[in-house]
Amino acid sequence: MKYILLLSFLSLITACKQTEKKYNTWSNYGGSKENIHYSSLTEIDTSNVSQLQPAWIFNTGDADTINNSQIQCNPIIIDSIMYFTSPTLKLFAVHAATGKKIWQFDPDSLSLNFVLNNSRGVTYWTDGENDKRIFYVASSYLHCIDATNGQLVRSFGDSGLVDLHNDLGREVQDLFVTATSPGIIYKDLYILGSRVDEGAAAAPGHIRAFDVRTGKLRWIFHTIPQPGETGNETWEDPEAYKHIGGANSWSGFTLDEERGILYAPTGSASYDFYGGKRKGQNLFANCLLALDAETGKRKWHFQFIHHDLWDWDLPTPPVLVTIEKDGKKIDAVAQTSKHGMVWLFERETGDPVYPINEVPVDTTTELIGEKVWPAQPMPTFIKPFVRQSFSVNDINPYLPDSSIAKLKKDMEGYRYGKMFLPPGKKTAVELPGFDGGAEWGGPSYDPQTGLLYVNANEMGWLVTMRDVRSQPLIEESYYEAGLRLYNKYCMTCHGADRKSKGDFPTLDSIGSKYNSTQIKELLSTGRRRMPSFNYITNEEKEAIISYLFKLNEEKRKFVRPPQPQDAYRNVPYAMTGYNKFLSPEGYPAIGPPWGTITAIDLNTGEHIWKTTLGEYPELKEKGVPPTGTENYGGPVVTAGGLLFIAASRDGMIRAYNKSNGKLLWEYKLPAPGFATPSVYEVSGKQFLVIACGGGKLRTRSGDAYVAFALPGKK
Repeated sequence: MKYILLLSFLSLITACKQTEKKYNTWSNYGGSKENIHYSSLTEIDTSNVSQLQPAWIFNTGDADTINNSQIQCNPIIIDSIMYFTSPTLKLFAVHAATGKKIWQFDPDSLSLNFVLNNSRGVTYWTDGENDKRIFYVASSYLHCIDATNGQLVRSFGDSGLVDLHNDLGREVQDLFVTATSPGIIYKDLYILGSRVDEGAAAAPGHIRAFDVRTGKLRWIFHTIPQPGETGNETWEDPEAYKHIGGANSWSGFTLDEERGILYAPTGSASYDFYGGKRKGQNLFANCLLALDAETGKRKWHFQFIHHDLWDWDLPTPPVLVTIEKDGKKIDAVAQTSKHGMVWLFERETGDPVYPINEVPVDTTTELIGEKVWPAQPMPTFIKPFVRQSFSVNDINPYLPDSSIAKLKKDMEGYRYGKMFLPPGKKTAVELPGFDGGAEWGGPSYDPQTGLLYVNANEMGWLVTMRDVRSQPLIEESYYEAGLRLYNKYCMTCHGADRKSKGDFPTLDSIGSKYNSTQIKELLSTGRRRMPSFNYITNEEKEAIISYLFKLNEEKRKFVRPPQPQDAYRNVPYAMTGYNKFLSPEGYPAIGPPWGTITAIDLNTGEHIWKTTLGEYPELKEKGVPPTGTENYGGPVVTAGGLLFIAASRDGMIRAYNKSNGKLLWEYKLPAPGFATPSVYEVSGKQFLVIACGGGKLRTRSGDAYVAFALPGKK
């Protein structure tokens, strides 16, 4: 008996040591290929975290405070060297212990037709000897960089580059194709998703695997299936696959390396808010795909939203977990969603661990040609981690009486109170909103305790559709054509009145920031969240500029040069803007909390604790209890008993006791950290690093990476 107990104890010690060894570095986006945002390091713990202080700060020197640049990068650390990107997508290598620069690579110096996208991370590969490479996407190009010197690996692709427009199966050269989230390595494959336009002129979001040495395409998975492929039958129009885009895996991947299974979440098919050109269930949009990482062949899938009309993409890669059910261990995959739920599937089969019900939803629509799917899946085991409905009684109670009265009056003309309200000309309040619920930072998972930690937004958004004319009914001037084209291409992001109420810039005074030549260039190249409009004619660009700059061109006749038009891009409706449901003062119209962290026991389904994330300092001064704020970027959980997270608009980074949610430490960053931290060690010393790029939520942009450590130890 004593021998058995001793053996059990030794096995436990061995298992603990294996766990520590497995998670004591941060060599992949999200920490590990399991994407669990977990560190087994314990030097920093609940007893000393309050002593954390900056160990070094690195400034990239290229923040753009006028155009709200961002850094969303989760740095990786390989052999004591840290790799990360800057606001203008420069790639840096620095000593992880000191922040001293080793080299930098500037992709803009290549004189590409440069699309300035955001980057959430980079990927490392080595042959185990002297060949060491960093892969990352800047503009529309996959770059392969020598990790030892910051130079392009000229034997890869076309002199170190692969144009992501290529090998998608149809002509997309004039369309917007890039990637914000890094790819993942499986053996000698670099597997990559994409970010594409969310409008009607979208490239397909097929998933591709490239040879890490040559850059040649090794396999492709069609997320919009072609004839003869599984899922093609879920599109009523047999020609749709030639024209419809989206269904892209923009948020990254998770990999079960032992089983050779790639887990790929996908977004909605285009156009996001009107599906009349894409009737049907629309596989494989809004799916979690399990693919054979070696071949790209589908093993299983689950679709979370049928025929999405709400921009409820899967916002983050899933996490690999092991749970206990009925006394048995189950290797599972846990997916969080924008509409605030946790879904559990068996890794190999895709079978739901707990029942998922198809629930009837509202199908009434006034939009001609739309065909709303009649039911949507809902999990049954774990309750939602955000609100999914609200009433007039849930208006923000901390507003002036006049503002509350105005909001209640506005709501008399709105549709609200439940999820899955079909978009229409009468405004609907979408809750959870376009940014969740869960968002792209993703959750963290503690393999020691089985707890999942999810940070989330609780914001209402306003959805209003408007008729759009693709062609003029009569002769029109350049200004009139510009208004029509603005409504078709620009209104969804910048608003019908050009005064965006979301994160997109306002255009009502654009002449104070840009001249017409610069705007024409932006329309051709795109920037960050703005896609390229290189597919429209020069005359159409000039007409949009005429409208934006209010040029006196009422008498100049607009004539579009004859050229073929894709009828699938001529959708008859457009959303009037990404408009949040806000008070006249700019605060959320619904009552708090507006940003939260929830600890969920995946074995029992229970919410262990929940707290707000972030504050409005001016409300705090008035005695308003903590409200939380919108937040972007994920948490990291450690074996030292801590949960680290930045993400909030107030610019703080915080440490919580992972067991009970008690706040143990906070620090004001030089700019908000809309990114996920990385935890690592160098020579036995533990560090925490966060990108401080700001820019989102109209906060001040920054260019700093700040690394924290305990004082004293060298």
